[in-house]
Amino acid sequence: MNTAYLLPKKIFSVRYLLLLVFSLLAFDLTEAQENTHSTSIIVLGTIQDGGSPHIGCTKKCCAALFTHPDENRQVVCLGLYDHQHNRRYLFEATPDLTTQMKALKNHGTPTTTEIADGIFLTHAHIGHYTGLMYLGKEAKDAKEVPVYAMPRMAEYLTTNGPWSQLVEKRNISIQPLAHGTPISLSTELTVTPFLVPHRDEYSETAGFLIEGPNKRALFIPDIDKWEKWDRDIVEEIKHVDYAFLDATFFSGEEINQRDITQIPHPFIIESMKKFEGLAPAEKQKIIFIHFNHTNPVIEPQSDEARLVLENGFRLAKIYEVFEM
Repeated sequence: MNTAYLLPKKIFSVRYLLLLVFSLLAFDLTEAQENTHSTSIIVLGTIQDGGSPHIGCTKKCCAALFTHPDENRQVVCLGLYDHQHNRRYLFEATPDLTTQMKALKNHGTPTTTEIADGIFLTHAHIGHYTGLMYLGKEAKDAKEVPVYAMPRMAEYLTTNGPWSQLVEKRNISIQPLAHGTPISLSTELTVTPFLVPHRDEYSETAGFLIEGPNKRALFIPDIDKWEKWDRDIVEEIKHVDYAFLDATFFSGEEINQRDITQIPHPFIIESMKKFEGLAPAEKQKIIFIHFNHTNPVIEPQSDEARLVLENGFRLAKIYEVFEM
């Protein structure tokens, strides 16, 4: 562990207290509602695929959640609201799709449409696509919901049950994506997929560049390590306004029952070290997301969450709204 990021355990600085108060108040429901009158991204989930509480977890991080669930602990997902056309898109189809789809429907100008106008998938790990099951005949029996997928992801859905049934029954309509090729959702909204290195057992892994009328956002919920990518993440951050980045583990020390080399992700302490040379305004673009159930930053008053804020970065919060 990098000693530059060791935590003072009991000293709460005035700066941190101000940051904490701001983070709790700046994105309350009133402000979120005010921001719905423009094209925007809304955070609909921040947790890693397995959720929180996590199956079989007996640690302190989950113990109380089995009897007192936290409804805000939704699996990682972004919603995109097109104000000009009153359309809505999901990035990821998670096991929490039912709740997230409703929250997205209620965001922005009132609509009677319950199903998103499209779903963008990053890859075939359980937290990122299995919510598609709710679109099938056992649940919604939806009609040709556009599902945007990279080639291997599309092939996986088309050739493997039960997902292939969604295609055959026309519950979903696969919309092909290609690395680096923009998809125009409207005159003001463009989404460009790109490949990132990750454990690609069943599909490739994509990230997305989302371009709105005024701002640009990067969404990379899963990647092995920044150094394995053929792009420079520091340079990519400089060209966007928001960067929602993989923060699965704080340091990896919270995982002591599994081989961490088999589940590689950039540790938050590694990312903070990599980004430490950025100007304060550039650091504020970085919104860490996709927290494992063991990650202490989930608790906003933890020393680890404090450290992230004190170093100038941000932590994604449920229902936070970002104007585009």
